[in-house]
Amino acid sequence: MTDQPTTNPAPRPRPTRTYPTGRRFNIWTSIQTVISVAVIVATLLTLWTPSNLFSDRMLDEMLMALQSEQTQPAVFPTLTPAPRPVIGIVAGHWGNDSGSVCDDGLTEADTNLHIATLVKQDLINEGYSVDLLQEFDPKLFEYQALALVSIHNDSCQYINDEATGFKVAAAVSSPFPEKANRLTSCLVDRYQRITGLHYHFNTITPDMTSYHAFNEINANTTAAIIETGFLNLDRSILTEQPELVAQGVTAGILCFVRNEPIDNQPVEGLSPQEP
Repeated sequence: MTDQPTTNPAPRPRPTRTYPTGRRFNIWTSIQTVISVAVIVATLLTLWTPSNLFSDRMLDEMLMALQSEQTQPAVFPTLTPAPRPVIGIVAGHWGNDSGSVCDDGLTEADTNLHIATLVKQDLINEGYSVDLLQEFDPKLFEYQALALVSIHNDSCQYINDEATGFKVAAAVSSPFPEKANRLTSCLVDRYQRITGLHYHFNTITPDMTSYHAFNEINANTTAAIIETGFLNLDRSILTEQPELVAQGVTAGILCFVRNEPIDNQPVEGLSPQEP
């Protein structure tokens, strides 16, 4: 047998170990971490020593803070109530002159103001905001409200046996005649029902239909004037039962602003006449 030469196999290359980038050991990062932990621990040991960390005072304050968070009531935003709708009431002649004057000194201005004040309170009780205005109140200029009613009374002198009852009128040239007519209709219907007085429509004068306030207030404010009676023949109800008179006016206003049904309509087509 022939001996064959012995050959050494070629050496295999040693595999190179690789490390994921995120796991590569970094001595400087380790040193920074150790230093940071040391600083934090040193700070805690300086500030929170056993004498104060576990003291009664520290524990009491922690307990009080915890209880305060648990018992503190929830805070809700304050609700602002919506403004109440406004109604204007003019006390005829108030702040200007006396109006009609009776022989015993009773004046129309005082009677008007008394009734107007009662109407104001009635409307407030119904949930409305009310402006009680003088005859030539500066507030009347461009005044805006759900409605404006001016309260007056007729002559204290005896005219005839027919001079009794009430009168209601709106502006002749109202920009919204259907609303003006509804206000007068409500006033006539409710006032007549409550007081029992007669609607004296045939003595409505141009002074009523051209009442100065009609031209001063804002065009969107529906207005009317009412003469609640004659100071002569209707004096007893006007002076002895003013609450009843005020209820009649209030009911008429509420009928309008609440759009309540009405049975009677004011007589239309009559020209204003002098009494």
